Amino acid sequence: MKITKAVIAAAGYGTRFLPATKNQPKEMLPIIDKPIVHYLVEEAVKSGIKEIVLVTRSGQTSLEDYFDSHRELENELEKNGKTKRLREIKKIPKMADFIYVRQKSDLPYGNATPLLAASSVIDSREPFVYMFGDDLTVSDIPVTKQLIDVYKKHNPVAVMGVQEVPKKEVHKYGTVRYKKNAEYKHEIEEACEKFPAEKAPSRMAAFGRFVFSYEVVKRAQKSPLGKDNELWVIDILNSLAKENKKIIAQPIKGEWCTTGDPLSYLKTSFKFALCKEDIGRELKKYLKDHLK
Repeated sequence: MKITKAVIAAAGYGTRFLPATKNQPKEMLPIIDKPIVHYLVEEAVKSGIKEIVLVTRSGQTSLEDYFDSHRELENELEKNGKTKRLREIKKIPKMADFIYVRQKSDLPYGNATPLLAASSVIDSREPFVYMFGDDLTVSDIPVTKQLIDVYKKHNPVAVMGVQEVPKKEVHKYGTVRYKKNAEYKHEIEEACEKFPAEKAPSRMAAFGRFVFSYEVVKRAQKSPLGKDNELWVIDILNSLAKENKKIIAQPIKGEWCTTGDPLSYLKTSFKFALCKEDIGRELKKYLKDHLK
């Protein structure tokens, strides 16, 4: 079965960005001229995804509005002859088929909770992509496509994207220990959520790109809560790995850029801005002149 569905987790409160996220989801914060979530959808679509499931919470209608048509704006742009902007706006709702699922308050908190919320719109025979709404990537081949290709080749229960992080940052992430003498060298023996560097199994950190079989959803439905009384993706994958299920932690070709806190968000914004032809050169000059 082709992998054509992606679930994007966008139900958090964005507390580290308050008050900016008081009335809008963090995923709608802009990276230059597009919100964070737009980049995720673009990556998914370039990887062959046709259907996007956005898991949201109450008060996040701006996400739904963004991927809908805006007739008044389109009419205004057309009237003023802004044809380039008009084409860009009209493309947005046509990027994919969008489904919106609310993450209800009776569900536990955690980065795996959107799997519970979206379970009714995922076919039990259907592998799918799972994306955290605040992780961006920069790569020649879309990271999502890289993981889909690995999934198709090795037929595991799950594939997760990983990247090596500095030792001082290991405690922030879930890290993995690879199996020795495995059929595929990136199959894991275990995964650990937010262990201190001296106890972590490696510096290979998981981030918000996965390809899951439905078995992961079924495990999430009966998984106990973990650290901080939350439902963690890493804990679910670790429990499957301990049962000798094939879980692959695939190092990506490219760069993972997080927007999960204000400093990381600014760094990612600068990275993307410096790559833009229309503003990159001037921004680089500005930074060079002002950061002496």
